[in-house]
Amino acid sequence: MRNMAAQPSSNAVRGNSTGDLGRRIAQRRKRLGLSQEEVADRAGMAASYLQYLEEQPIATPGAASLLRLAGALETTVRELTGGDVALPPGLGQAGRRPKFTELSPQACWDLLSTHGVGRLAVTTPSGPLILPVNYSVVEGLIVFRTHPHTALAQTLGCQVACEVDHIDGALSQGWSVLVCGPASCVTDPDSVRLLKERAYSEPWPGGQRDMWIRINPLSVTGRRITV
Repeated sequence: MRNMAAQPSSNAVRGNSTGDLGRRIAQRRKRLGLSQEEVADRAGMAASYLQYLEEQPIATPGAASLLRLAGALETTVRELTGGDVALPPGLGQAGRRPKFTELSPQACWDLLSTHGVGRLAVTTPSGPLILPVNYSVVEGLIVFRTHPHTALAQTLGCQVACEVDHIDGALSQGWSVLVCGPASCVTDPDSVRLLKERAYSEPWPGGQRDMWIRINPLSVTGRRITV
């Protein structure tokens, strides 16, 4: 029988922000390709209550509801409530009987999708650099915006490697994709206009970042670990 609770509990387990919980629930649910009704059925609660949790920043479910939700979403309460945001991914133990597979180039691009956050590796005169970057995929190219005086601008004219991954600490599985190729500056006005129209979002660090850099992929490889 479903738990029809519709009122938040005073014994709530909170993450970093009460408004984060709903976003984390919805993001995890969509990542699994589940509807609100399917997750609610797994968790033994009313779909209307799950909708309330996702949409209301003041929602503070009790520990029992969070445990059921974490199980339904194949994750942990700690991850669901944002308790691990300041920690590196992959703190869990290795899964039993893991399966390691190589990904096809098309599968790699499907995982890269339209945008995300990755790591950019480049060799500079002062040594190797690995930098986080929020990227977009536009017409088969990895593109990002930066400022001429940032560390990312040092990638111009260099062979670089862009690595993107996803780690599921709750299930001890995940994937990674590596795109390698030369980085160049986009200066053609029509190309810049296209990137402004098609790129997903502004750079997360903020500020004036009008230099567009693209990575022409010479190789695209990936791997996945499942349990």
